[in-house]
Amino acid sequence: MIDGRTPAQSGTRDWSRLRRRDTGQSPGGTGPALPPFALGASAAANDSRAKVPPSLQWEAPVLVTAPPMVARVGVPGNGAGAAPGRLQSMWSCGGRRRRRLFAGAFVLVLAIVVLSRYIPCLPVVSEACRDEEVQRFNWSGLVPMRLRGRIHGLQARNSKFLLEGKEFRIFGGSMHYFRIPREYWKDRLIKMKACGLNTLTTYVPWNLHEEVRGKFDFRGNLDLRAFLRTAEEVGLWVILRPGPYICSEWDLGGLPSWLLQDPEMQLRTTYKGFTEAVDDYFDRLMREVVHLQYKNGGPIIAIQVENEYGSYAEDPDYMMYIKQALLKRKIVELLMTSDNKDGLAAGFVSGALATVNFQKMDPGILSYLDTMQDNMPKMVMEYWTGWFDSWGGPHNVFDADEMMANIEKAIKAGASINLYMFHGGTNFGFMNGALHFDEYKATITSYDYDAVLTESGDYTSKFFKLRELFMGLADMPRPLPPIILNKASYGAILMQQYISLWEVLPSLVEPLKSEHPINMENLPVNNGNGQAFGYILYETVIPGGGELHSHDHVRDRAQVFLNTLHIGYLDYVKHQLSIPDGQGYRQLRLLVENRGRVNYGRNLNNQRKGLIGDIYLNKTALRNFKIYSLDMKPSFIESLRGTTPWSAVPDSAMGPAFFRGTLQVQHMPQDTFLKLEGWSKGVVFVNGQNLGRYWKIGPQGTLYLPATWLQQGHNEVSCPIGTHKGCNNLPWQIPGVGQRPALQMLLDCSSYHPYKNG
Repeated sequence: MIDGRTPAQSGTRDWSRLRRRDTGQSPGGTGPALPPFALGASAAANDSRAKVPPSLQWEAPVLVTAPPMVARVGVPGNGAGAAPGRLQSMWSCGGRRRRRLFAGAFVLVLAIVVLSRYIPCLPVVSEACRDEEVQRFNWSGLVPMRLRGRIHGLQARNSKFLLEGKEFRIFGGSMHYFRIPREYWKDRLIKMKACGLNTLTTYVPWNLHEEVRGKFDFRGNLDLRAFLRTAEEVGLWVILRPGPYICSEWDLGGLPSWLLQDPEMQLRTTYKGFTEAVDDYFDRLMREVVHLQYKNGGPIIAIQVENEYGSYAEDPDYMMYIKQALLKRKIVELLMTSDNKDGLAAGFVSGALATVNFQKMDPGILSYLDTMQDNMPKMVMEYWTGWFDSWGGPHNVFDADEMMANIEKAIKAGASINLYMFHGGTNFGFMNGALHFDEYKATITSYDYDAVLTESGDYTSKFFKLRELFMGLADMPRPLPPIILNKASYGAILMQQYISLWEVLPSLVEPLKSEHPINMENLPVNNGNGQAFGYILYETVIPGGGELHSHDHVRDRAQVFLNTLHIGYLDYVKHQLSIPDGQGYRQLRLLVENRGRVNYGRNLNNQRKGLIGDIYLNKTALRNFKIYSLDMKPSFIESLRGTTPWSAVPDSAMGPAFFRGTLQVQHMPQDTFLKLEGWSKGVVFVNGQNLGRYWKIGPQGTLYLPATWLQQGHNEVSCPIGTHKGCNNLPWQIPGVGQRPALQMLLDCSSYHPYKNG
């Protein structure tokens, strides 16, 4: 998902009638009364987005079944001990019936008052439902685990969605299983249901499920079936978005990098090399999901054909090919497409419902959708609740009230809507994407997105506002919001061990010898699939100094070394570097980082990484390279454990290097955040799990560490190719005089929001 957006200010018209009005009020507050649940102290205290409104910070009401109607002494019901006068006569013998009637009426009134907070449309108290302009739906029977005797599925008829013949609106939220630890899937999905949504939308990343061509992985955190079954169990329908291209600020839009081994490859077209790979992938993927379709008793009510193709549109036959590829593999549910307004016409395919993506509800945007398809329901497939961030840029925030104003307008116009994102999660590892229009911009590790839930799954003000809205629009079973997970501060981790890349390199990786530089994807490694992620090192010998020129052949950033001395870097902007003169032959080393492949735009075919062409010294192309693949897979990190000699971190050290420390967890692990003040650039592994990239330029300042990746006792923290105190000023000095330096990272929940200025 992507499009240009500058949110417009919301209009002045009062839309408050569209929202439910709660009858209950908190003591001293005017906020909406919600079912009781606890918010962890760390979230409320430390993240302004997750603070609980004061009106929600009160104890749950206690339902009293009957008042104290009898005296402390005497026979119950005979009025003994009662005050004289009317109360005495009321509870005297023979007043039992009146007492029971009074008690029953009292309980009934009290129950109505209490339940009105949970079921906002009871006839006695529902003010929101009196608005004749807003239809209230009863979907109490349209729940996946309860619905039997299915016949019709989701249909688009007469400008409305019908589900099993009943009028239906899709109130959806996007959440990606591959960005969330499996142990947290159910927690996040319950929160989606508790917000009042009825449908989950999720992408499927081809490059994770088929990392090596012909070998498919649907295990563990990639168990798509388990994720969809969990959504069904929670009570959510599913719109599946299988791609093959997904965008999603994900490396190469979810396409596997081995496709780029073909020098003639034309991605997202009917080029034979691409369609053959798609056919093989769909053959395997559809086996995972066909039986989960609605008509087969599962939760999937719709399937999306590709993704935002109107913004690419390189082949007029491509969308029909993808549609037929789905139908041939027994996809029988409603098909949809998804585009921004400018891409609607080019992304449309006959036989699929067109949907639109936006953040600002421009006048006429839904009317324009109507011109594409007459008498069809309107749907916003991606309503952008926030936005993603790029390294070196600002942290994007989208105002909650402005978001609500746009959502309410869309619903008032009769549209179904999907919130992208409801919960963003994390671009763990090296999986972030990038944009490259005027300049290259890599997406950060956090996919917090300023979404409805934070990166760590905590509530924001957007959650409360949306819950109030959706609870007023439909009757359907919904759980109470779960309590948020506790966060822990574990203090500082001393990075006590160190080994230079140059020391370990000969025993770690066997180099490939080549006359010319070879890009990552075409390296003869990984069973012929090339290198997908990480770093790649090029070594050659030069006889003297001069001007080193990249001719823009570095993808994406190269640290340059003479022997072991760091002399500078080359990237998209900096193409030239002076090499100092010296005696004899010296090693020239270029350590190139793949910072993430472009995920959106017309530049997808040009996403090969490493050195993609010749590098020149004094106008002479360099030759005879040793090339080392440093992919930083878990197996690579595991191989470092037995490597010697690890040593104490010295007072001064030459980078790049590997660092290692230990975190001791005394009790049950809890979520935390790795604070990287003083660290310049690199990645962090904890117990072999890649938390992602860090970089001092921001805006991200911490890395999310889920409790599920920790264990009681010993936890290993390692930083491959890490640098500290200035990655561009190597050799660098570690602070500390007369003693072993304390090179450390901080595990903290006191500032767990991922952004430096968040």
